[in-house]
Amino acid sequence: MRGGFGSLLLSSRSVRFPPATSADSEGLVAVGGDLKPGRLLEAYRCGIFPWYNGGVPPLWWSPDPRAVFESVHVSRSLRRRLRKGGFEIGFDRDFRRVMELCADRDETGTWILPEMVDAYAELHALGHAHSVEVMSEGELIGGLYGVQVGGLFAAESMFHRRTDASKIALACCVEGFRASGIGLFDVQFLTDHLATLGAVEISRDEYLARLKACVEREVSLDEHDLQRGLELACAG
Repeated sequence: MRGGFGSLLLSSRSVRFPPATSADSEGLVAVGGDLKPGRLLEAYRCGIFPWYNGGVPPLWWSPDPRAVFESVHVSRSLRRRLRKGGFEIGFDRDFRRVMELCADRDETGTWILPEMVDAYAELHALGHAHSVEVMSEGELIGGLYGVQVGGLFAAESMFHRRTDASKIALACCVEGFRASGIGLFDVQFLTDHLATLGAVEISRDEYLARLKACVEREVSLDEHDLQRGLELACAG
């Protein structure tokens, strides 16, 4: 780690972070601190996010490259599913439950610790974190959650209980939020699954430049944006 482990330790007296560009080769920027709203929001404004397992202090990352959505790839089968309907899209209806279901991954484990659920639920109560719900006959079958800072939406995790439910949430979210002024839709790391849906990688420098241009925007999101996203995804 660059500069030695000690130089990465965060002060408990300040929410300031080292520059994201000071990250080591794996993207680690800093260690320690807490998950209070002020620190979390400062992290996202700086292009940094927490990601760690239980039993260790918070680890703060800014990977290079960074994965983002410029648009979402809606396959023919997914578009047919969207047009068929039989589901309802919700916004901020059950934030904590969405996080809990994202964390419910017995087969692979999870980094969404109980302390993180509490911290992001507090961000949600303050209006800085949002959830997208896919409902069918009153059952929550898919969804995602993330953090909004101005024109940035940082999607953290998603889940599905039925086929394509998380894809429905993502398609409506990407298309609708970008149409409403979100200029940077961040998904942190590129996976094979996200790549099939249209996610791409950009350099950290490009990410930080775009972030700087986005975070001061005034962007208001609501359920109408998801309905608009559904229309756009169906029309493509």
